[in-house]
Parts: sequence; C-alpha cells; structure tokens
Amino acid sequence: MLNQKRFWHEHFGPPMEQDPPNNLLNKVWDLHTVRELPSGQTQLFIGLHLIHEVTSPQAFAGLREKGLSVRFQERTFATVDHIIPTDDQRRPFGDPMAEAMMAELERNTESTGVEYFGPASGRQGIVHVIGPELGLTQPGMTIACGDSHTSTHGAFGAVAFGIGTSQVRDVLATQCLPVARPKVRRIEVNGTLSPGVYAKDVVLEIIRLLGAKGGIGFAYEYAGDVFDTMTMEERMTVCNMAIEGGARVGYVNPDDTTFDYLRGRPYAPEGADFERAVNWWRSIASDPGAHYDDRIEIAGAEIAPTLTWGINPGQALAVDQAIPRPDEVPEDDRAFVEEAIIHMGFRAGEPIAGTKIDVAFVGSCTNSRISDLREAARVARTGQVASGVRALVVPGSQQVAAQAEEEGLPEVFRAAGFEWREPGCSMCLAMNPDKLVGREISASSSNRNFKGRQGSPEGRTLLMSPAMVAAAAIHGKVVDVREVL
Repeated sequence: MLNQKRFWHEHFGPPMEQDPPNNLLNKVWDLHTVRELPSGQTQLFIGLHLIHEVTSPQAFAGLREKGLSVRFQERTFATVDHIIPTDDQRRPFGDPMAEAMMAELERNTESTGVEYFGPASGRQGIVHVIGPELGLTQPGMTIACGDSHTSTHGAFGAVAFGIGTSQVRDVLATQCLPVARPKVRRIEVNGTLSPGVYAKDVVLEIIRLLGAKGGIGFAYEYAGDVFDTMTMEERMTVCNMAIEGGARVGYVNPDDTTFDYLRGRPYAPEGADFERAVNWWRSIASDPGAHYDDRIEIAGAEIAPTLTWGINPGQALAVDQAIPRPDEVPEDDRAFVEEAIIHMGFRAGEPIAGTKIDVAFVGSCTNSRISDLREAARVARTGQVASGVRALVVPGSQQVAAQAEEEGLPEVFRAAGFEWREPGCSMCLAMNPDKLVGREISASSSNRNFKGRQGSPEGRTLLMSPAMVAAAAIHGKVVDVREVL
C-alpha cells in the first residue's frame, strides 16, 4: 500500500497543514515512498512509465518467463523512436533488426493493452518529446523510462530518471523500483543571457564548470532568473542533459509557465480539475528556506555560445576560446584531455572557431522541438549549406513536424540545402541509417559526443545549439552565431 497520508493530495486535494520547508525532490520522493528498504534504498512508486522499442522487448519477455502481467497498464505509454528511419518509414524497414524490434513493440503493446503512439497515430515521436507535448508529463510525478535522458521531464517539476532493461520489467510488473534518494544541489543562473546564447549553452556551461561526473549522487535543482524566464522547451533542454553532468535527476520548480504549457494538452486535467491540479502543483515546489546539500551560482551574462571540443560533454568551451593544453588542466584530467585531442585530431591551443565540419544535425530529444527548429530556420535564411556539408533537420515528433509545416519551416530548410526528415532519434545515437562515416566531424544539437556515438568509431561530434549547428552548416565550419545573426 502506498505509504502517504497525502495520497488524496496527490490527486489534487486542498493544502495540508504547514510542514517544515522542504525542496521539491524530497516532497515528491516522500509522496511516492512505499517503504524504506534494508539496503537503505526506497521502494518508490512510479507514477508514469514511458517505453520504446529498444529496452522494452527483453522486459516483456521477462514478464512472460515469470508468468507476470503489466500491473498498471494505464500508467505505461509506448512509442517508437530510436530505430525508426527518418528518410523512409514504409514497412517493412530496410534494416531487419529494426523491423523486428518494431514488430515486437507492436505485439507487446497490443497483447497488454499499453497505449502505443505509433506512426499511424499522428502522435509518434521521441519519447522525451511526446510525453510533455501530450500532457502525460506533469508536476509532482515520479517518471521512469528505459532511456538515460528521462531527466528531461524534470523540467515540469517531476522526479524523472532513466532505468535499465531489468528495471523496465520490474516497473511493468510492480510499478515500483528500489532507488537511492539523491542529495540535492541547487544551481542558480542569475541575470540575463546575451542574444545568441541559448539553453543549450547554459547546460553546456554548467557541465563544463561542474564536470561530467560532478553530479553523481545528486539531483540538480535548476533555478534563478534565467530559468524563471525560460520557456518549457528551454527548460527541457537543460534538464535533458542533467545526466551528462552525472546527475540522474534534474528539475525546475513548476510555475505559471509550466501550467500555461500544460493547459489543454490531451492527457492533462480539464476544467475545474485543472485548476485543482494547479493548486497542488504549486504546493510541491521547493519552499523558501528549504535545505540543499550544495549550492552553485552562475552569472548568466557571462555565458557565451558554447560547444564541446572533446569526447564527453564536460569538455566544452566558448566559441571564441581555444583547445586546452594538457599542462593547463588539473593533473588528474591530463590523460583524458590528451586522449580527446588525439581522437579529435586537434592541436592544443588552436581556436575552436574555424573547425571544418562534414555533417550538421539538428534534432534529438535535446533540441528537436518547434522553438529549436524556429531558431535553426532563422539562421538557415541567411545563406546556403556549404559545399560538401550534409545537413539534416529531424523534428522530434509528428506534432512538431505538423506545426513546423504550418509555419513553412521545411521549405525554409530545403531552400537553404538542408534535408527535412521524418520524426525520430536519427543521428543522435545512430541506431538507424543516419550515421557518420569514417572520420567525419559533426556539428550536432544532440547530447553526447562519446567516441562512436554517432555511428562511426572514428567519427567526431561537436555539441552545440541548433542555431550554432545551422550556422556551421552554412559556413562549413564552426562560427559564432552572434556574428551570423
């Protein structure tokens, strides 16, 4: 039985008596605690479970082996995103493995009653794009998905995290997971961002400052003036990459921006229920005076257009800076810096601006929403894709694609020499035909620049904002988007 005297309040009851100040992570965690385990972990109830075709087949097979069923099928929703081609989605897919995974997802959802957003639904897309746009993602939830970038949903004031395949099976069977409660680090970005500086630059700067492993054991609470003025799509971009800084969870406290975004979404409450929900959603935001295990403050005005130069997202720098010299970094980091310089084919001390690219990719669960496409199109209007550059624009969902088409964005991209594709994960992780070849170097709006991430062991990835990607495509090299705009 779910251990919470506030169970009614999770379903939009009136405010309770005043509790001591607390942060959102602890409030949501306590509301979803079934019991504390001898291991020190919490048996945590999962309010929303999202699945896709890559990590769910083995999970469903595990259920069948144990004679188990899906415990709360109304809390699980499925889509296809990782393996689906973005150039031609006619069945059967050209890749037999992709076709087999697609067919298995269709069989599993049909046999269990799990709702499936397939290509015929008009709602298919990347799991971390469709959850929010359908209103499935809501404040105060615990959300799990067999994908590391589930932290995206924390933008709504949810506690959201990625899980492994065996854990997908466990959630399907029990709707619970054993999870260790993280500490909470509050990261405040105050002031205002300069023109040409985007949410992607903010999160890359945070990871650069704190390190790719700096968030291990923490949930990140993003706050301050900059987050207060961000749109929901911008907040999603930052929370998406919390995991790239080592934090399994990243969130922003819900506010009027959150509620305005959710109003009228297909799975959001309606009418009086929505107003009651808003009252409760406000109550789970962090209280003034809440305790945090650590605090970081960053000046927004000091953030410049930022991109990665190395082989993890923490190896980043401003567009007007140079590749670091190994002797300039802490001794513990020198070997990794040297490894990155060798893999990338760079010279220490050379400027990152001017680096020639072969591929430009606008897409992924980080940056494939309508606002991302608008900013990339704004840059695309300034010129033509450079000779020898392959440039792809991949919307995050069918709904994003439809909105972009209403606004004429595909025509803008095509006129500039970009390819306009069907929704999917595409070149972010290359579990589909969209891949780097050989030593190609990519300007990418995705979230990981690990060796081999975009399909070629020798391939090289520079992470940057969609606007920066579009600027690199047109100029054939890394340029400062502020000069283009």
